[in-house]
Amino acid sequence: MQSDQYSYLPILMQFILAVGFVVGTIIISGKLGPKRTSEVKDKNFECGIESVGNARIPFSVKYFLVAILFVLFDVEVIFLYPWAVNFKELGIEGMLKMIVFMSLLLVGFFYIIKKKALDWE
Repeated sequence: MQSDQYSYLPILMQFILAVGFVVGTIIISGKLGPKRTSEVKDKNFECGIESVGNARIPFSVKYFLVAILFVLFDVEVIFLYPWAVNFKELGIEGMLKMIVFMSLLLVGFFYIIKKKALDWE
């Protein structure tokens, strides 16, 4: 029982060392770093372009829709990779299940095309 507890000691030591390093670095850099502020230094800066206007302009819903659809159809790769690795072991049953999976994805894709979710106006 005690040997099980001692086996976690290196993990605990590494965790304490990592947290201590991060906290120590933040505290030391805050104490040693310069504290000069000015209007120019505190101004927002984005890629060399001057900030003009309000940054709180609402995005189009189409932008978020495309992002969500990208994530939805990109996640299919997560399921395709293990299937491809174990293709021989899964046999014909695995092939049929993957055909069903891909056909459902195609139905969803054609539905999105029909609803014109990817068309920008």
